[in-house]
Amino acid sequence: MLQQYKHILVAIDGSYEAELAFRKAVEVAKRNHGELFLIHVVDTRAFQNVSSFDSAMVEQVTDTAKKTMEQYVATAKKNGLDDVSYAIEYGAPKVIIAKDVPKEHDVDLIMIGATGLNAVERLLIGSVTEYVTRTAVCDVLVVRTDLDNKPALNQTGKKANIQPD
Repeated sequence: MLQQYKHILVAIDGSYEAELAFRKAVEVAKRNHGELFLIHVVDTRAFQNVSSFDSAMVEQVTDTAKKTMEQYVATAKKNGLDDVSYAIEYGAPKVIIAKDVPKEHDVDLIMIGATGLNAVERLLIGSVTEYVTRTAVCDVLVVRTDLDNKPALNQTGKKANIQPD
């Protein structure tokens, strides 16, 4: 019997790589007759350095994330996937994506972009993708290519085109 992934998690962080992971995850979910669960994690560490922290800032970040996630859900449905939902979580993205959400939602595949960080950010705070691939409780597919399976970044460092909806 072929492996079928029924509960697919995609980490959405606003990066180009996450967009590619989402696009491919929609197709994987359709082929497997599975459900797609999108997660956006608001990294609370970002607010620790803000001296005049107030709830309005959190509300603004949450509202923006909610609008973005609703657009992703609409895109997935427009592309023929009915079983799609999302959550916005707060905390450390690494643990939430690799362990917490997969256990809560019986995830059997995490699809994640190769990286949403530049080299300096990866060095300083570590790559979420690297942590997820090492510690996840299920299979992980790291998306490095566009929808035509060509490198996501061309040789000049420019992003490959994402096909329209």
